[in-house]
Amino acid sequence: MSTADIKKNAQDKMAKSLETLKADLAKVRTGRAHAGILDHVTVDYYGNPTPINQVANLTLIDARTIGVTPFEKKMAGAIEKAIRDSDLGLNPSAQGDTIRVPTPPLTEERRKEMVKLCKSEAEDAKIAVRNIRRDANEQLKRLTKDKAISEDEERRASDDVQKLTDKAIVDIDKIVAEKEKEVLTV
Repeated sequence: MSTADIKKNAQDKMAKSLETLKADLAKVRTGRAHAGILDHVTVDYYGNPTPINQVANLTLIDARTIGVTPFEKKMAGAIEKAIRDSDLGLNPSAQGDTIRVPTPPLTEERRKEMVKLCKSEAEDAKIAVRNIRRDANEQLKRLTKDKAISEDEERRASDDVQKLTDKAIVDIDKIVAEKEKEVLTV
């Protein structure tokens, strides 16, 4: 394995960490309704826990209401129960074939909790990036010890890995700042 491979591998893993952070933050609820907040809700579908988007069609009825239309009518009760039992604080109501899920406006206290959650997700992402940096540096040290590269090459590659880490940390901070602004906007 060369220094270029180690740097490329670290860069790819850091990019994946950023994508994971974006996906995690997309689940954090803001004042507006969006179908993505129900992504992690699972429904008991014939004994198997199944994501809600695989047993129902999710649509936006208006800015604060999500419509859930089950593919099978007899699943409506299970879907309604799964949404109610989720940790989202939503109270669905069945209306004919569609389940309406109104998203209540966030209180100031709840918004601050959401910001804390965002910061926690950011810290987890930063830890993941630092672990990737550590692994890359250990691989570089191993190459130096095996005399595959010189100490100067190791130092240069370590500096490059540090630059990648710094860039990833700045990106994480930027993503979280945008999400915080979105959450705090009334």
